[in-house]
Amino acid sequence: MSESTPPTAGASRADLVADAALALLAERGMRGLTHRAVDEAAGLPQGSTSNLARTRQALLELAVRRLADREARVLGLDEMPDPRHGLDSLVDALALATHRALTRNRELTLARYELALEATRRPELRAHFDAAGARFREQLGALVTAMGSADPARHVLSLVAWADGLMFSCVAGTFHAQVPSLHEVRADLREVLDGMLGG
Repeated sequence: MSESTPPTAGASRADLVADAALALLAERGMRGLTHRAVDEAAGLPQGSTSNLARTRQALLELAVRRLADREARVLGLDEMPDPRHGLDSLVDALALATHRALTRNRELTLARYELALEATRRPELRAHFDAAGARFREQLGALVTAMGSADPARHVLSLVAWADGLMFSCVAGTFHAQVPSLHEVRADLREVLDGMLGG
């Protein structure tokens, strides 16, 4: 799986705005996200963000779309293993993706939690947020199905809940100062998948 690319590498103006919005969400929270603050953070002329996303809802949707693109690279969705390579290959891929989210991409993970919480209060944002995560859930479902899952939908929910729980605890929760090593993440994930798939 490839390393994640810098957020602004080859970015369009819309991507620059969205990247700045994500950085502000991680640094200042939802209250710190304003059109003016995004312009300043992105190094763009005043009014640039408003030209791209006139309302707060439009700005949040832009951030969600960019979040999905960047997380797809972090997770290596285009490089997930062939199920024929066995359980070890899947464990390695998912452990690496999870560890990336906990370390080099910690800011992106924090921004995701800010957006997830905001989506609980904005039904129109919820639809965009859920749709953005659908690709990963569908791909994970196909992988566990190919590896013999007796209940793919339940297993996908359990895997996502395990990863989200670990990431939240280590990025924003009580274990924020105790980020597990890649080896530890892999060991935990192997135990989870062994229980699901009878490894």
